[in-house]
Amino acid sequence: MKQTTKKNYNKILPLKKETLVIASAGLLLLYSLSNCKSRNSDTSSISTDSITIEKGEHSFANKCNSCHNFYYDGIGPQLAGITSENSVEWIKSFIRDPKKVIDSGDTTAQKLFKNYKTLMPSFAYLPEEEIDAILAFIHSKKKPEKTLAKEDTNDIKNPIPDTLKFSDLVVGLKFITQIPRSSNELPVTRITKLDYEPNTGDLFILDLRGKLYKLQNDQPKVYMDMAKLKPKFINQPGLATGFGSFAFHPEFSKNGFLYTTHTEPPGSAKADFSYPDSIPVMLQWVLTEWKTDSQTFPFSGRGREILRIDMPTGIHGMQEIAFDPLAKPGDEDYGLLYMGIGDGGSAEIGHALVSPKPDKVWGSIIRIDPLGNNSRNGTYGIPPGNPFSKPGDEKSVPEIYAWGFRNPHRISWSQSGQLLAVNIGEHNIEALNIIRAGHFYGWPIREGTFVERFFYNTGKIYPLPKNDSIYHVTYPVAQFDHDEGVAISGGFEYRGTALPQLAGKYVFGDLASGKLFFVNMKDLRLGKQATIKKWRITANGVPTTLAQLCGNARVEMRFGMDSKGELYLLTKADGKVYKLVSASMEPQRAH
Repeated sequence: MKQTTKKNYNKILPLKKETLVIASAGLLLLYSLSNCKSRNSDTSSISTDSITIEKGEHSFANKCNSCHNFYYDGIGPQLAGITSENSVEWIKSFIRDPKKVIDSGDTTAQKLFKNYKTLMPSFAYLPEEEIDAILAFIHSKKKPEKTLAKEDTNDIKNPIPDTLKFSDLVVGLKFITQIPRSSNELPVTRITKLDYEPNTGDLFILDLRGKLYKLQNDQPKVYMDMAKLKPKFINQPGLATGFGSFAFHPEFSKNGFLYTTHTEPPGSAKADFSYPDSIPVMLQWVLTEWKTDSQTFPFSGRGREILRIDMPTGIHGMQEIAFDPLAKPGDEDYGLLYMGIGDGGSAEIGHALVSPKPDKVWGSIIRIDPLGNNSRNGTYGIPPGNPFSKPGDEKSVPEIYAWGFRNPHRISWSQSGQLLAVNIGEHNIEALNIIRAGHFYGWPIREGTFVERFFYNTGKIYPLPKNDSIYHVTYPVAQFDHDEGVAISGGFEYRGTALPQLAGKYVFGDLASGKLFFVNMKDLRLGKQATIKKWRITANGVPTTLAQLCGNARVEMRFGMDSKGELYLLTKADGKVYKLVSASMEPQRAH
C-alpha cells in the first residue's frame, strides 16, 4: 500500500465540489476566524521561503493538524486566508496565549470563544522561529471557494434548548497523587486512564506519552515504558496519539497477560485493516498482548502483536480496551476483549470509513477473544456470539459488536451487565449509549438524535425524517449539546459502598471544561432521553471546580474506578488524581 506521511498530509485533500470535508475533532486551536473583519494585515514580514514553509508544514502537522485544515470549518475555523484578514501580531499573540487575548476584551477572540465554546492551550513555549514557520505555511494556503452544494435551510439552531440544572449532590474530593511531568510543554502530563489489576486491586495510571504507572502507597512508579518496549512508538502528531489504553486479563494473576494499544508511524508493518491508498495513512494503531510474571515489577516480558489498523488522521483511533469486570468464568463475556475504534477522523477529511453497513472496522466497538486463533490473521479469536460471525457473511466484519460511532471514547458496564459507551460528537451533540449487539448507532448520518450531513461541511444538524425507521438507528439514551460541553468524558455507574448518595447513578462529564454530570440508571431506556443533572465538588471542604483546582480552563478530565467500585477523577492538564470520598445532598442554590 502506498503510504502518506504527515509531511504531505495537507496536500492530499483536494476540495470537492460535491463533497466538502468536515473539521478535525479534538482540542480547538482557536487563533483565527477566516471571515472576520480585516485587521490591517501586512504580510510582508511572513516568509515565502520554501524551506521555512516546509518546516512550518512539519510543525503544523504535529501541533495543529488534529484540529485544523485549510478546506472547511469544523469545531474550529479553517485557516486558509487568515493571514490576509488578521494582523501577524494578532495571530501570534493568540497562538502564545489565547486566554489572555480573550480576557483582554478583544472582540474577534471573544466571538471565536462564544462560537466554538472551548479553548486551546497556550503555545507560549514555541520558539519565535517555529511560530514564524507555521505562519509561513498557513500563509501559503489560499482561502477555499464557498461550497456549491445545495442544502436545506431547516437546520436546527439550538438542538437542546433546555440548560442542564444543578442537582443537590455535592461530592468531596481527596487529592491522591501527582503523576510526574512527561513534558515541559502544556499539558504537562497526558494521563488518560486509571484502572486496576483484577486480582490484587493495585491501581495503574496511564500517560499517553508512553508510561504506565503503578501506585505504590499512592506514589506513582513506572511499571511499563512503551518507548523502550516498542522502538517505533510515537506519541505525536495528534491529540490521542501514543500509549492509548491497557487492560489486564481477568486471569492475569495466573496467565500474566496484559493488553495494550499504541501508535506507530505509517507503514511500520502491514495493517490487518486498511483502506484504498487514495486515502492518507497518518499512523497505525497496534494492539499487543504481553506475557509477564504478575509479581514482577517493573514490567518484564515479551509481546505478541494481535492486530494493526491504519488511520487517516491523528484523532479518533483506538480508544478504550476493556474486559467485562462483572463477567464470571462460564459467562459468554468472560475473557473477551472489547475495544472502541473511532472513525480515524475519516468523515472530517471527506472519506468516511463508517457506513450504515457493518463492513468496516472504523467507527465500531469490536469484541475479540485474545486467546483464540480463528481470526483472519490467526492471532486472536472471533467469539461465536458476535452478531456478524455467522458463516457465509463475507461482507461484514466479524469482530464488530456494534457500529456507527464517530469516537466511542469510553466504555463501561452497569451493575446489571449493560454495556454503556459514550460517543464524542462533532459540532453539536455528545451522547451516552446503551450498546446492543449488532446495532447501528448512526454516525456519520446522525449526530445524537439529529440528522448529520457530513458531506456538506455545514456544521449544522437537522430534524429526523418521517421515514427515519428505515435507517435502523439506535439512538442515545442521554445527550447534551455544545452549550453545555464539547466532548463527553465517559464514566461509570457507581458500584462502591462508601458514597450511598451515588448509588444508582452513572457519573460522567465534559472532558474539556471538567463539568460533572450524572443520570439515574433507572431512567436509561432505549428510545427515551434521560434527564442529565450537574453536580458540585468540594476540596478540603471548600466548594470548587476542576478548572479551579488545576488552574486551567481546559481540564481534560477522566474518570477511573477501583476494584471496590469507588471513583476517581484525573485532570490531564496538571497530572493530578483525586478520589471521591464524601457525598451529601445540599439544598440547590443559584449557579
